[in-house]
Amino acid sequence: MASQKLSFALRKFSTSNVAGQMVKPPVQIFGIEGRYATALYSAASKQKSLEAVEKDLLGLQQSLKTDAKFKAFIMNPTIKRSLKSEALKAVSSKVSLKPESANLLQALAENGRLKNLEGVITAFRTIMAAHRGEVVCEVTTAKELDAEQKTKLQGVLKSFLKAGQSILLTTKVDPSIIGGMVVAIGDRYVDMSVASKIKKYSEIISTPV
Repeated sequence: MASQKLSFALRKFSTSNVAGQMVKPPVQIFGIEGRYATALYSAASKQKSLEAVEKDLLGLQQSLKTDAKFKAFIMNPTIKRSLKSEALKAVSSKVSLKPESANLLQALAENGRLKNLEGVITAFRTIMAAHRGEVVCEVTTAKELDAEQKTKLQGVLKSFLKAGQSILLTTKVDPSIIGGMVVAIGDRYVDMSVASKIKKYSEIISTPV
């Protein structure tokens, strides 16, 4: 029942003030965040406002990182949905968000899904990257890569791409992997970390002969 209500809400959100069927995104993302992001992509595609909506979402994502009060308001489950909805409607008007971006906030607020906002933004950015022919790649290393290492890494990663595609590389530092790297490119995931090798060898050694 809950799934049916969510599907109805997303269809209503995507087709609000816009005629026609859903516009399929260039990449499919699963889960609640993916479904909202897909509905937003469809609505923004029909209004030819994809880039403007992406800019709105980047601004919201930055606010979540830098404005503690805004993040606390978004994440607070004790505030009534109706109050959140009204407050976000006022904020959307004040900062001149595109109607599609404002409708997303309203849909999330009314359905008690504002806690998923950052995940929806990340999913939408992934869809937009695919829309531009970019392949999202996240590389995790134990230490920060220098400029030369990043350049060499991009050269290697480009060999995985198809004609017309470009790499959208982000790097992350996680000392717990000890060494090596973990690469997530598109829908592929490769763990080449020292930590994973240690775990593998530990399991082999501890297995009774």
